Amino acid sequence: MNRDTETIAALASGGGTAAVALIRVSGPNAEGVADVVTGFAASAATERRATRAKVIDAAGRIIDDVLITVFRGDRSFTGEPVVEIACHGGRLVTRRVLGRLLECGARPAEAGEFTQRAFLHGKLDLTQAEAVMDLISAQSDLALRAAHEQLEGGIGRQTNQLREDLIGLVAHLEAWIDFPEEDIDPDTGDLFTARITGVREGIARLLSTAEQGRILREGVRTVICGRPNAGKSSLLNLLLGSERAIVSDEAGTTRDTIEEMVILDGVPLRLVDTAGLRDEAGGIEREGIRRTMKEAERADLLLVVRDATLPEPQSTVELPQNARRTVTVLNKSDLGEHADWAGSAGVRLSCTSGEGLEDLRLAIREALDLGEADWGEHSVAINTRHRDCLRRSDAALEAADQLLSQGAAPELAALELRTALDALGEIAGKVDTEEVLGAIFSQFCIGK
Repeated sequence: MNRDTETIAALASGGGTAAVALIRVSGPNAEGVADVVTGFAASAATERRATRAKVIDAAGRIIDDVLITVFRGDRSFTGEPVVEIACHGGRLVTRRVLGRLLECGARPAEAGEFTQRAFLHGKLDLTQAEAVMDLISAQSDLALRAAHEQLEGGIGRQTNQLREDLIGLVAHLEAWIDFPEEDIDPDTGDLFTARITGVREGIARLLSTAEQGRILREGVRTVICGRPNAGKSSLLNLLLGSERAIVSDEAGTTRDTIEEMVILDGVPLRLVDTAGLRDEAGGIEREGIRRTMKEAERADLLLVVRDATLPEPQSTVELPQNARRTVTVLNKSDLGEHADWAGSAGVRLSCTSGEGLEDLRLAIREALDLGEADWGEHSVAINTRHRDCLRRSDAALEAADQLLSQGAAPELAALELRTALDALGEIAGKVDTEEVLGAIFSQFCIGK
């Protein structure tokens, strides 16, 4: 039997103990399986209306008193018959209800299989299916907003429009090649290349959101670094609002990196506290410094903490110069500032009193360009897979453009345009991408 036509069942709500748990059954025989389990309550239920029923075991004993909702035909999330069972949320009762469904003909759903079926039945395109996972894993308001935009088809609409424009180009060029007797205008001059340029410009606009998408999904990797006792761990605790890191006057207290998440203006910051940087370190502390340098090289944002009460240090330990965004924090400003720092750029902060914290937040916002113009409701943020597809499409379009400008055989340009079209189609799942589908849906949790 084709696995895509089998009836599947899984817990669709979170694991653990709760007041209510939701179990989803989907497939051609979903209603039949639910009938056996509930004594034919499913077939008697009004569609899309919660109906009270009892789940019974093979001996006729009641397992639980539940509510069932039946979705017939293709009028469901998956595009096939679905029965949802709301039972009590205890671990044992949930396991027994699900086990009974499996006894009566359903099989356990694989990770992401419900959403995959929704895609296969045309309820979602591939970008919307990915948005379901983004919605589940969103850790900030902006990430949630971007996931909703994608779930509403924002990325799919834009890529499909580009694809339609490209289909028109391919059709025109191939018609001219295949039917020369029809006197079709080849349109392969400046106008045709201008149309290619228009598609490439649309691709470029989407590619420009890749960094924003990565930050929304993974967070801004924010590395806190500086010399020992400058207040790095104190800054981590201040930003988190809790005592996460050990704070001590003893140099070298932090030997390894500590990572925590905090939300700033709707954007997640992955704060990484690191070992202090100094020349005379040895042993384990030297290894901690090596790790600090490695983290600094990977950082999206560096928070360089200085002790404002001390002279500006002369050190041979240099931070990486490839950091795109750096904010200098002059800590201990409440204790008086050394003359070396007079006129120096940097945020004056007291981790003890919290004075200057709002200035630091503002400096981080400015460093990350967190204005509404960059992160507004209109934003659509592509993911890594979308980026790779768009890059391949753009490379093929560039090749086609060059072939046409060099006067090469139009058949060669048509092949490149076809390659570009296929790459764009992969984004929304408009081509046969079995391997891509498997990789995407395997990331989902069971029950989605």
